[in-house]
Amino acid sequence: MAIFLLILLLLWVPLAAPIYLWVGDRNAVSIITMALLYGEFIFLVRLWGKRVYGQPRVLQGYGLKLTRQNGLELLAGLGLGLVSILSMLTVQELLGWLDWRLPGAFRPVIIPEGLLVALAVGFAEELCFRGWLLDELQRDYTIEASLWLDAFLFALLHFIKPLLEMIRTAAQFPGLLLLGLNLVWAKRSTRGRLGFPIGLHGGLVWGYYIVNVGQLLAYSPQVPTWVTGIDGNPLAGLVGLISLGAIAVFLRMISRRYNVTHTPPPPPQP
Repeated sequence: MAIFLLILLLLWVPLAAPIYLWVGDRNAVSIITMALLYGEFIFLVRLWGKRVYGQPRVLQGYGLKLTRQNGLELLAGLGLGLVSILSMLTVQELLGWLDWRLPGAFRPVIIPEGLLVALAVGFAEELCFRGWLLDELQRDYTIEASLWLDAFLFALLHFIKPLLEMIRTAAQFPGLLLLGLNLVWAKRSTRGRLGFPIGLHGGLVWGYYIVNVGQLLAYSPQVPTWVTGIDGNPLAGLVGLISLGAIAVFLRMISRRYNVTHTPPPPPQP
């Protein structure tokens, strides 16, 4: 894994450095460099699978297959993620912790725009964490150890920020860890396909995008943010942990029904 990441950085830095130096728009820089990084990641993963593991279709081995079933599971995941966000917010409204509002500047285009962003984030992160990373871990560790390592690394990499900011948002880490566990169980509950975890991840991002960018919520100052969600993120608080916990029980139960066990990968072909 370390060798793979080192090669990826060596390929990416010479292309990204001039962009950081010459492009003034920071938002454009972020989009261009991340697109380059991910394009190189997919290229290198396919080459890595073919040369190192003797798997010319390694992306399919990760669960990325263009099938009707994968598509239906992606839609099911989107629905579950979106409904989960809306349910959390509805419960908080009934408890008097927030108020819905429709600002005059609200743009309906935010809804399809958020869907595109959510699908892009879900696809990119799930192919990386529940595709490549989980596959690499399962080659060397048990099914249980790879589950926890994948979820921990997912949470840790999303938590890299300045120290003071890490301390302020420390309550987010358990939610990120639980989300990582849920996404692994989501993949295993569909016999290793990526459609469901991409959809679930995307649905959660979509719901948050709509209410956050659309400025549809006003939280009560009487309730601490560690309960409702830090920085307005409903998954980064006690209510979010409870909701993710309920999803975890459901997904873990389904994944166990399929009796998922660790099987060593096939040896590389000569």
